[in-house]
Amino acid sequence: MSGAHVRLRTTDRVATIVFDNPPLHVWNAAMTRGLAEALDAVEDDPSIGVVVLTGDGDRAFCAGSDIVEFAPMRAPGEAVAKKLRPQQELFARLASFPKPTIAALNGHTLGGGLEIAVCCDLIVAEEHIRIGSPEITLGVFPGSGGTFRVARRVGAGRAKEMQLLGEPVDAASALAWGLVNRVAPRGGAHAAALELAEVLLRRPPRSMALCKSVIDAAYDLTEEELIERSLEASDEAFTSAESAEGVQAFLAKRAPDFRAATESTVEKETPA
Repeated sequence: MSGAHVRLRTTDRVATIVFDNPPLHVWNAAMTRGLAEALDAVEDDPSIGVVVLTGDGDRAFCAGSDIVEFAPMRAPGEAVAKKLRPQQELFARLASFPKPTIAALNGHTLGGGLEIAVCCDLIVAEEHIRIGSPEITLGVFPGSGGTFRVARRVGAGRAKEMQLLGEPVDAASALAWGLVNRVAPRGGAHAAALELAEVLLRRPPRSMALCKSVIDAAYDLTEEELIERSLEASDEAFTSAESAEGVQAFLAKRAPDFRAATESTVEKETPA
């Protein structure tokens, strides 16, 4: 699939969504639509197990919003209606996507680019890149979830340091802060993301989705509510074909085949 500034390619059960708005893949309305279409294409596709997001080339993952779009949005409510609400809805969808997602930061990741990256489950950054939230220097701030999603990853103090000062950090600092999960050599982000994807593809997909749902609720529910959510999810996991396969494989001292277990469950649930 190829849309306006967003391309989708699939290989070995991994879907790679590529931002392609050179030279720096600045984010615009067309890219919002393109990412939504790409997610539509892979969400219910049983042949896709992991989604990787990256930028084309080696200069940027995404260097933020297209500032040209700001000029016609000066009236109260216009920026929210035309830009921020659609982005918030799309980024929230990415953040709660049922399949594992990995951001492969192959170049500078600024503003909206960081807001997209922190929606993903795992983030790989190349060692030379800069990551930041420079919106404050334009008289605005991260309006598509970057405030709270960055804070959830690195804490309020680090988030304020990034977003009030507007100064980018290097990949090593981002790793130390917990903003990214891995640092790869220059040119190696996508390969490192695919290595993580290979591991995730060997894990039980439904159990991963359940685990994600409880982790993602950690900041939104009380401890009592989280306990109940965890118990409900655990009950589903423990009674699943994935769990049966995992236990049998452990006892037989073999590697589990969770994909076969999942496909068997789908076949049983599909009407003849």
